[in-house]
Amino acid sequence: MSLLDRFRLDGKRLFITGGSRGLGREMALACAEMGADVVLVGRDVPSLEKTAADIEALGRVALTINADVSKTDECEAACHKALTEAGPIHILINNAGGRRQNIPTHEMPLDTWQELVDLNLTSVFLCTKILGGAMIARGQGGKVINIASINALVAGRKIEGRHYETCKAAVVQFTRAVAADWALHKINVNAILPGGFMTEPNQRWRKIHPEVTEAFLQQIPMGDFGPPEDLGPLAVYLASDASRYMTGASLVIDGGYTLW
Repeated sequence: MSLLDRFRLDGKRLFITGGSRGLGREMALACAEMGADVVLVGRDVPSLEKTAADIEALGRVALTINADVSKTDECEAACHKALTEAGPIHILINNAGGRRQNIPTHEMPLDTWQELVDLNLTSVFLCTKILGGAMIARGQGGKVINIASINALVAGRKIEGRHYETCKAAVVQFTRAVAADWALHKINVNAILPGGFMTEPNQRWRKIHPEVTEAFLQQIPMGDFGPPEDLGPLAVYLASDASRYMTGASLVIDGGYTLW
């Protein structure tokens, strides 16, 4: 097998939450380009259909599942539907998440906190439990990639909503603990910690809270936000045989933001 062949994903099937837009879309397209079929989960039907069409244009199979993974029943149903209708899942990317709210801790309602914890953390647990559990039962290994954030390491400046930092830090430790448990099953579990990428939600934040994004920009040593497509190659690496000896890792991709 050549070096480049180790990055191929032919015969593999990817399940990705939040896969129709932003970083999720770019990771899905990158994996499809390397040969994977894709199950896309998301809330926005037109975006799901657009991304599915782009994947099929690459010669791959795409299944769309309209679900809000912040709702535990919909999250579980999406996982079971994928297993029933698509077949075995070889690669799981837990990508869905977001800050969504800019509410100070002392003012945040409990139900809002719980909804956002379910989005950013509980969905990761449920998809890992169900789809990772199916990987264990099949006995052929697998790949789990959890999308955390640099806010697992540092607090966001000039912004509230600390549910996000809390959940993303928990995702990192969940990744490490499950990686230790599942190594004997030949299932690699790793995390990606993105920094500032100009996805659609961040573009909206930039319009609503320009002071937040400008303060962030000034702290990036490389001088700019990252384009979403830069996450695709890293996802392919973690999804492929090229990373077979890496597990429990948290890979930061942030233009150097967390260096100082």
